[in-house]
Parts: sequence; C-alpha cells; structure tokens
Amino acid sequence: MEQRIATIHRATKETDVAVTVNLDGSGNYDVSTGIGFLDHMLEQLSRHSLIDLTVKTVGDLHIDGHHTTEDTAIAIGEAVAKALGTRRGITRYGDALIPMDETLTRVALDISGRPYLVWRTAFSQPKLGTLDTEMFKEFFAAFAGGAGITLHIETLYGVNNHHIAESCFKGLARALRAAVAIDPRKSDAIPSTKGSLGGV
Repeated sequence: MEQRIATIHRATKETDVAVTVNLDGSGNYDVSTGIGFLDHMLEQLSRHSLIDLTVKTVGDLHIDGHHTTEDTAIAIGEAVAKALGTRRGITRYGDALIPMDETLTRVALDISGRPYLVWRTAFSQPKLGTLDTEMFKEFFAAFAGGAGITLHIETLYGVNNHHIAESCFKGLARALRAAVAIDPRKSDAIPSTKGSLGGV
C-alpha cells in the first residue's frame, strides 16, 4: 500500500501554517500553535486517531486566536484530504461515542467529498485557557471544509467545559481512525456507487 502521508503549507498575511500527517502512523505528534489549549486538543486528536501529526503555526495572536485556530484546522483538513488520495479502499464512515466523566459526546463522519458540519454542542464559559470557546465550532467547520467530510458532533450531556471540548476532539479522532482505515474486503475499490469521493 502506498504511504498515506501529506504536507500542507498555508501562508497568508494572518498566519503561516505547516502541517504534515501520516494516516497510518501511531499517534505521534509535534504541535505548536501558540495557543496552549488548542495544542492540547490537537495532541488528543493525534493520539486517539493514531494519525501522526506535525503542526507549526505562527499567527496574529496579538489580535486574538481566531485566525490561528481556523487556519490550522483548514490546513489539517487539507493534509488529511491530500493523504487520502483517491480514497480507494477506505472504510469511509466512522463514529464514536465518547464519555469523559460527566460528559458524553457523539461524533459521526462520512469522507464524502461534501463538507458539512452539524454542531450541537454548547459551552457555559467564554474561554478555555486563552481560547474562546466559540472557536471550537469554527475549528470543526474549517476542518470539515478542508478535509471534504460530512461531520456531525453532538454533546448529549455535560457540565465541565474542558471535558466537553476534549470529548469532541477525541470523538473526531476515533471516528476518523475508523473512517480512514483500509477495508480488507474492498481494498481495491472506492466506497461509492458513483465511483468517486472527490479524491485526486
């Protein structure tokens, strides 16, 4: 099987982002965005998806974390899409139900080539660390757009804001791990009756 590794470099006047992913890795990560809580979440994403992830982002944090968070998510999504190539042989669908103490979050996704986010999660405080909690929705929307996936995230219940955010990222990780896996029964086929999932 070809190595499913990709690098994306995305530079604007607001951010400079370099991302490398290995879909068939072991969950190794080297992450630096300048936002501590975002780094922590990306480390969870890598560890629980088993996708090796390197992220180096330099952004306009003197303004706020919006551009850094969104552009990092776009680049990670684009790297995943590039590493998937034609999507031949992938399982395509993945889902996860993630408990974290008092919190339970459900994540489901389809590597469809049709980016879409359904977001049913809320926070009771405006920030986690230095990161505005409203940015979590923006992160997942940007990731779904960059990766070309349909992504549904719903927190069924929860109180602790840290747990809610972390369960969303861990849910994405586990669902993505299942969806990018090669199906041994159909490793030569694109899992669509159309014969294409928007890959290269």
